[in-house]
Amino acid sequence: MAEASSASAPRTVAPRRLPLTVIGGFLGAGKTTLLQHWLRHADGLRLAILVNDFGAMNLDAALIAAHEGDTFALTNGCVCCQIGDDMGRALGQVLDRAQDFDAVVIEASGVSDPWRIAQLGRADPGLALDGVVVVLDASCALAQAHDPLLADTVLRQVRAADQLVLNHADQASAAELQAVQDWLHSAAPGVAQWPTTQGQLPLAVLSSTALPGGPRWVAASSVPGPLLGAGPAPQHGQQFASWSCQPQRRFALAALQAWLKATPPGLLRLKGFLRLDQDAAPQWAELQFAGRQGSVRKCAAPAGGAALVAIGLAGQLPVDALNTFFGDTEHGNSTDS
Repeated sequence: MAEASSASAPRTVAPRRLPLTVIGGFLGAGKTTLLQHWLRHADGLRLAILVNDFGAMNLDAALIAAHEGDTFALTNGCVCCQIGDDMGRALGQVLDRAQDFDAVVIEASGVSDPWRIAQLGRADPGLALDGVVVVLDASCALAQAHDPLLADTVLRQVRAADQLVLNHADQASAAELQAVQDWLHSAAPGVAQWPTTQGQLPLAVLSSTALPGGPRWVAASSVPGPLLGAGPAPQHGQQFASWSCQPQRRFALAALQAWLKATPPGLLRLKGFLRLDQDAAPQWAELQFAGRQGSVRKCAAPAGGAALVAIGLAGQLPVDALNTFFGDTEHGNSTDS
């Protein structure tokens, strides 16, 4: 169930917070491959990537602008930092340069609990938790889940996830893939599952910074271009659907919070800005929803005005429910991609 901010929140505009995404998953599942895909298709999004081991990154030499100590500065404006033994120190260094970045991504170690790391996004006022992405190897995840020595670690990671990426799906038979998906539906009900190879996923699935309000503002009509990113993954053309709306009416903060606590089935990502029905400043709210987490946060007026974008699986995105609640259906449109 989505978690919404309290209706008694202060009316002042909070300072900008960096979205934090945690990528977890067992050893060899493909976390680093997913990160490399993200970096290749950042398209102007300035990411601060915190990793455990530079050796596993295998960064493209053409992407490296400078290398000093535990930090790689990349030509696309992103930075990769090695966590070392002190994650708090590494994250503090990123926050000291918060104005240089649009988002933070932490790759958790293969045996760690990504939810414990995600708590940084809840506790630090400079961060806003954007979600936990857990990567599994579709060809062996079920065996790991039933191994007495590994089961607890794998299950803990799965239960922390807002998004589940079934990597190496091409190495599993149809029956094996279905068995893994059935187990995940039982272990983590309601969590989106994304079968993929080589971490080839649309960036909007991984991060709300690919939705309105950031450098990668993408309208539904642009799918499957920038939203999906480049890459040899034609199956994406049949996998995703998007919806967008520019509602002109005002919304009650409590109503938005209540809606995010009971989002309709099929909604996987939502981000946007809406005008509030109050006279006191601020008069705007930013909505975020990813996987199982949602929030409403008062904010300054956005440059682009009111706008929402939602993403779900093709044929499952709740377009009618979105149009009904957010109104202005003449401004709404949906696209299967």
